[in-house]
This record gives sequence, C-alpha cells and structure tokens, in this order.
Amino acid sequence: MESTEVWFWFWVVAAAFLFVAEIFTAGFFMLPFGIGAAAAAALAFFQVPAGWQWGGFIVISTASFVLLRRFADHLTHEPPVKTGIDRLVGKTGIVIEDLTPDSPVGQVRIEREEWRADAPSCDVIPVGTRVVVEGIEGTHLIVRPEVGGRSE
Repeated sequence: MESTEVWFWFWVVAAAFLFVAEIFTAGFFMLPFGIGAAAAAALAFFQVPAGWQWGGFIVISTASFVLLRRFADHLTHEPPVKTGIDRLVGKTGIVIEDLTPDSPVGQVRIEREEWRADAPSCDVIPVGTRVVVEGIEGTHLIVRPEVGGRSE
C-alpha cells in the first residue's frame, strides 16, 4: 500500500467514526471534526501530501466548528417559557370592572381568566377598555390602557 492510500483510509475511517459519534453527542460537537476528516480524505484521494491533509483537516474543522456553533446556539437557545402568572406580562385584556383612583383594584379579563388589576398611572379606566399587562404586584396585575383602547 502506498502512503497516500493509507492516509486516505485513515481519514475515511476517522470521518465515519466522528459522524457516528455525533449521533451520541449534543450540540454538533463531533460533526465539524468529521467534516474536516472528510475534507482531508478528499485531499488524500487526490494524493496531496500528509502535511497538507493535516492542515486541511485543522482549517476545515475550525471553520466548521465556528459556523456550526453559531447554528447550534441559534437552534437551542430559546427564550424561557413563562409559567404561572408571569405568562400574562405583555398580554392584552379587557376591563370588566372599572379601575378608579378611589378603588384602585378593579378586574380585567385576559383570555378566559379574570384577574384583579390596578392602574396606578391612570385616573379612571372604564369597563370595555383594552389594557396591557405591565407587571404583577402580589396577586393582582398592573395594567395600562392599550393605545386606541376601547373595544366595546
């Protein structure tokens, strides 16, 4: 066997091993090295010297690693899902009991749920006004009127 043929089979086996190993790892960690080994196998097939094969392996693996890490981060870093009462922040609802300064806690309906609400920065928010939940204080929502906010 010639030296280039030995290197060719070395790179083919390495690429196959790395591609299979990727199946058992998370986050595209082994895949860039498998791509680099496949590129080095292509260089060996065209009888490029072993030093250039190693250089190609390193350069292609590094470039693949950088690109695939960005791709993997984009796929796997989802914003956390809000649960409980925190899921209501930013949602819109309709006032079903006036929010007034005299009795600052009225009621709003968000989706199919009714909640106690307060609008500290407003004078009066009448029934039927669309509101946006800005925060949560204790067991009631802090709301503000939605721009253009009458619905009924």
